[in-house]
Amino acid sequence: MIATAKEPINVHELLSGSGTFGAEEVSKLEEALAYGQTTELRQEANRMQEAIDGGDKSKAQLLRAGVTFHLLGQHDVAEGLLARCAGDGVSDYFRGQVQLSAGRFLDAAKTFEQASKHGYDSVQCLLARAGAVRAVGDLDQAEELLKTAAASGGGTRSEYCYQMGCILADRGDTYGAVEYFERAVDMNPSHQRALFWLAGINASRGNDDDAIRLYERALAKPPLHVGAVINLGLLYEDAENYQAAAFCFKRILDNFPTHQRALLYLKDIESAHDMYYDEETLRTQARLKQVLEIPVTDFELSVRSRNCLQKMGVRNLGDLTRLSEQDLLGGKNFGETSLREIKEMMESKGLGLGQFVAKEKPRDFGYAETLSPQQQALMNRPVAELNLSVRARKCMSRLGIATLGELLMRTPDELLESKNFGVTSLNEVRSKLTDLGLRLRND
Repeated sequence: MIATAKEPINVHELLSGSGTFGAEEVSKLEEALAYGQTTELRQEANRMQEAIDGGDKSKAQLLRAGVTFHLLGQHDVAEGLLARCAGDGVSDYFRGQVQLSAGRFLDAAKTFEQASKHGYDSVQCLLARAGAVRAVGDLDQAEELLKTAAASGGGTRSEYCYQMGCILADRGDTYGAVEYFERAVDMNPSHQRALFWLAGINASRGNDDDAIRLYERALAKPPLHVGAVINLGLLYEDAENYQAAAFCFKRILDNFPTHQRALLYLKDIESAHDMYYDEETLRTQARLKQVLEIPVTDFELSVRSRNCLQKMGVRNLGDLTRLSEQDLLGGKNFGETSLREIKEMMESKGLGLGQFVAKEKPRDFGYAETLSPQQQALMNRPVAELNLSVRARKCMSRLGIATLGELLMRTPDELLESKNFGVTSLNEVRSKLTDLGLRLRND
């Protein structure tokens, strides 16, 4: 995730003196961070902070220190320093970036406008304003700003494509958004935010390998994108690359020692890394899964038995392991002869009727026989609508949970037995269900 520099950037030279300091110098600082010179940059940041505390309050010193702390992810410190040299285009532009990082979008839009007035690249400021306005939710105004930027030549910039992609994504046009994000990356292979979006879209589609590759590219350039690091760590964990996953969460904690999600995920990682998985047991489980998926139509059953199973919605052997003898005998025209025929078929595959009834007994909601149409609709809603994290979503898939009703049949202990499903994921699921007025069985 971190490249090795052939020739280290002279960070001290960039941050010393009172000469020109603009986009080109900032780009070199970003390159230094990308090549692993974080320690040097931190030392220079501390040196500048000491000089400022000692009385050197020149705009040049405040600007360099503010931008450096911003690149290091210390946004509160950065904004305080940059605010003290307001009125400079570079300072205003990066103060706007700090405000964006803090979620203060309206403030950021105003600051970007000021940066343009004070001499910073007017097209870049328009594009940045469009992003801030879009984040507030005003997509029409954001698009108008992009049109203005395009009329000034901004349509050929990667940032224009990125911002247009964001607007399309917010409007639900995922395919159009992907096209623009890919254009942005074609123009600028290290465009961090476009890479982040593409990675997220690939992860949501189950393209984990592509998602990992894109997240890694997004993290090759600062500033640190916490969301990207979190998501990459979860994907690494799901791929059982625990060392890489732990590195991701530790990287966040190096910059934000009290980050709760990183702390919890790292704890889960350490627990999972110590777990022992019996490979023979896993292979046995895989074979059993294949047997359970064998369709009942593969067997030579009598017409009566075949018709009865079809009417009861029994499609494979797995369905029969969740039905008792009483359930089958309760079916119309299903008698002892048919029951004996089905039992012999199951025994030929080493299975038994009702084998998993106890484990998968439907949850008793207390009103199972009197569910209203609205309640039934709620139980049938896809679990995907909970918008769970990558880890939790993968576990739902492993457990075969497709609807809210199927999720509510599970106890917390049953979920925790799933590989890579820890306390963090459990709390996430509980929170999402609580929002809907629901809870897990036995909760």
